Amino acid sequence: MEQIKTVFLLSSLAVLFVMLGGYFGGMNGALIGLLLAGGMNFYAYFYSDKMLLRHYHAEPVTPEQNPRLYRIISSLAHKADLPVPAMYIIREQTPNAFATGRDPAHAAVAITEGLLQMLDDEEVEAVMAHELSHVKHRDMLIATVAASIAGAIAMIANMMQFGAMFGNNRGRNPIVMIALALLLPLAASVIQMTISRSREFMADAGSARITGHPEWLQRALRKLETYNTRGSVQGATPENAHLFIVSPFGGKRLSFGELFRTHPTTEQRIARLELLKTGNSPKPFERHYR
Repeated sequence: MEQIKTVFLLSSLAVLFVMLGGYFGGMNGALIGLLLAGGMNFYAYFYSDKMLLRHYHAEPVTPEQNPRLYRIISSLAHKADLPVPAMYIIREQTPNAFATGRDPAHAAVAITEGLLQMLDDEEVEAVMAHELSHVKHRDMLIATVAASIAGAIAMIANMMQFGAMFGNNRGRNPIVMIALALLLPLAASVIQMTISRSREFMADAGSARITGHPEWLQRALRKLETYNTRGSVQGATPENAHLFIVSPFGGKRLSFGELFRTHPTTEQRIARLELLKTGNSPKPFERHYR
C-alpha cells in the first residue's frame, strides 16, 4: 500500500509539472516539465533523505560516541525485527526526532541533543520506538517524498507569484497565476496533513507495542509538548514539519491554526494511548501494527 501511495505522489508531481509547463510553454514547456519531474522524482526517491539530514546539519553517531543511544535503538530494532538504522544527532536544544530513508535497509533516525538531555531512558526508548514504527511500515518514504513534493510546489508557487507581480508572464493571465500561487501551497499543506495525522497515531500505537509501555510515550509526549512551546527547531520548514514526532513549530502560532496541523494534538495522542492501556484501541490501528 505504501508503494502505491508513493507512486501516486510521484506521478502527481509529474502531472503537475507537465501541466504547468504546458500552460507556460506549450508543447516544449510540457516536455521540459516532464524532464524536470523525472529528475525530481529520481532525486526524491533516492536522495531526499540525505538532503533532509544535511538541511538539519545532522551528524552521524557511532556506538562509541553515544553508547546510550546505540544501546536503546539496537535493542528496539531487534524487538521490531528491523536492521539497526543509521543514527544521527542534531545539535539543537529543542527536543524532537524524525526518521527518514526509502526502506528499512536504508533507514536513518535523527534525534536532537535536547531530546537526549531532557528525556530519561524509558522516554527516549518510547520516542525511538515511535520512529522505528514509521520505518517498519515505510511511512518515512512517503513522508520524505511528500516533503520533497511540498518543497517543489513551494518553489513553483514562489516563481509564479514573482512572475505575476513583475509582469514576467508572457501574456498569461496574471489573475490565474496569482490564484495558482495561492492554491498550490494549500494543496501541499493538505497532502502533508492527510499523510501525517493518521500515521502519527499509528506510530504511537507501534511504539506502545514494541516497548510494551504506552505510559512511556505518554510521559515523553507531555515533556515534548512543554519544551517545544518554548522554542522551535532551527531551520524547520513547513515542507518537512510533518516528519518530526511533534511539530517543530511548537513555539509559534501558525496562521491557519488547527485546520492545517500536520500533527494531532498531544492531548489526542495521549488519549489514544490511554485506550491502548485499557485494551480499547481502534481496530484499524491495531491491525496496522500487529
